Amino acid sequence: MANVTYYVAMPFLQDETGMPVAGAAEECQHSSSALRRAEAMSRTAGSIGAVAFCRSGDPMAGEFGDARVLKTFGQVPDDLVSQF
Repeated sequence: MANVTYYVAMPFLQDETGMPVAGAAEECQHSSSALRRAEAMSRTAGSIGAVAFCRSGDPMAGEFGDARVLKTFGQVPDDLVSQF
């Protein structure tokens, strides 16, 4: 099977101790929709920021390359984004 690229928007929130945590990620149809969704997520009440990223690979083989950050919005912790 050919490689497929997934586009994702994911918000960042704060836990009860004030530490940043990743929220629920949402798959998007293409890069521009991931960017728009991440920007909207960053402005949602309780959100401190969001990230739009993509990841390509072969879903049938279960092999995917590293995620590539498209853009961050608001306060997105460097150490959490670097895990992609």
